[in-house]
Amino acid sequence: MRSIRPSFTARRVRGTRRRTSPVLAAVALVSAVALTATACESDDTDVDAVASAAAGADDKFQLPDDIKDRLKEHGIDIDKWRDGAWKDWNKDDWLREADDFINPVIEGLWDPDRMRDAEEPPEQEVDDDISGDQGVTDPTPAPVEAEAVPASYHANAPEAGKVLFDSPEGTMVCSATVVQDPAHPGKSNMIWTAGHCVHAGKSGGWYRNIAFVPSYNDSGLSTEELASATKEEVAPYGVWWSDWAQTSDQWIEQGGATGGDGAPYDFAVLHVTPEEGAGGKSLEETVGSALPVEFNAPAVPEIESLTATGYPAAPPYDGQTLYQCQDKPGRLSLNETDPTMYRIGCTMTGGSSGGGWVATGSDGKPALVSNTSIGPVTAGWLAGPRLGEEAEGVFDSVSKKFAGQ
Repeated sequence: MRSIRPSFTARRVRGTRRRTSPVLAAVALVSAVALTATACESDDTDVDAVASAAAGADDKFQLPDDIKDRLKEHGIDIDKWRDGAWKDWNKDDWLREADDFINPVIEGLWDPDRMRDAEEPPEQEVDDDISGDQGVTDPTPAPVEAEAVPASYHANAPEAGKVLFDSPEGTMVCSATVVQDPAHPGKSNMIWTAGHCVHAGKSGGWYRNIAFVPSYNDSGLSTEELASATKEEVAPYGVWWSDWAQTSDQWIEQGGATGGDGAPYDFAVLHVTPEEGAGGKSLEETVGSALPVEFNAPAVPEIESLTATGYPAAPPYDGQTLYQCQDKPGRLSLNETDPTMYRIGCTMTGGSSGGGWVATGSDGKPALVSNTSIGPVTAGWLAGPRLGEEAEGVFDSVSKKFAGQ
């Protein structure tokens, strides 16, 4: 049996500005009515059954015509949704222009098989030769061989985990980090990842069924062992669904699958909620740790070492094991108008995208200063954005939205 409950919207922001959708109340109403139903059939019928309730198939409730009309103005046709449009990724814009995206919690969707089979997201690649780029770019770093994090991952990298989502290309995976929430000290429900792990950029829209699994495969089971593993073994700290996600306007407007477009702004902050009751505990309390985020981190020459963590999924890796790279960062400039990025030698591949980059913070303690964004077609180095005022604006907006809850 799989139940669906509301997990409301994702939004883009620039800095701290935020625009309210004129139909947000109507969307919320549909969510509250439609997404609390329970379906016990196959994956293909779950949302169909739920949507038909919102569309008026259930005699106990009829969605008012004026709300239907307002939703259609926003590109949401409830009748078509009921007939299966919810799973149609072939539309030209698939919510490209929509400010809000509903990400309903579908209990049981992320079972061990779907988690294991998720692939790396569409590549965020750049050419190996970037000598023609303007701005400051240091020599290409020597490859640093990624090292497997010893099990248990919870003991050695408790803030790390996987982001799972569905895209037009299929079921995908990224990496992410539990970060501190200043509005809820010691009780954060926020994670940090890459913008391209939640939104396709200028060519598309928001991804679906976005969820976070902290300490995925905590015991470091092999691919063969995972084939028969229970959900508790694969996700010992539960599955946490995104009930709000924000990325930069720059990523949404410029982000591309190749060439590094939008990469200096390729970051995202998600707020999450447990799929199943976590006993009233927050994500931070559940995993026992969260990292502070350092904005306007020191200039590259001042950082002695960065550690990147993630679940690389493209060959020669299989996405089931947590890895890390440690290196002194250099600078990468894709053009003279965008911020300079950090760059380190690292052999991790797709799937590690979004994973946290940790350095010594201003207080002398570990802090998140970036995330994996891009790398060359052939593995050898990775680059991540420097987190400035745009990143801080996204972060503050998510924190403030849930400050009173």
